Amino acid sequence: MLTISDNQHGLTVSVHLTPRSSRDKILKIHDGALKIAIQAPPVDNAANDQLVRFLAKTFALPRRDVSIVSGHTGKRKTVTLGGITREQFLRILASLGA
Repeated sequence: MLTISDNQHGLTVSVHLTPRSSRDKILKIHDGALKIAIQAPPVDNAANDQLVRFLAKTFALPRRDVSIVSGHTGKRKTVTLGGITREQFLRILASLGA
């Protein structure tokens, strides 16, 4: 079960990031987190930047509404998505097969 929290800014979601993937994609829900593969390497914040761009594009949000709250240097991150409801988020996830 995916851990999602509602807050005043939108939703907070746990993410497990796998850098240096063949392509950017949402893999599955694992251990309460959304497992996401990103092409960028974990160097000079490249993977974090790519994660923000990928989530913004996937959920049709402006980049300014996607932010990494914690876990900047690890694979496990907490991400806030603003301007999206839980229902919209889950609908998009279901359409992606996650």
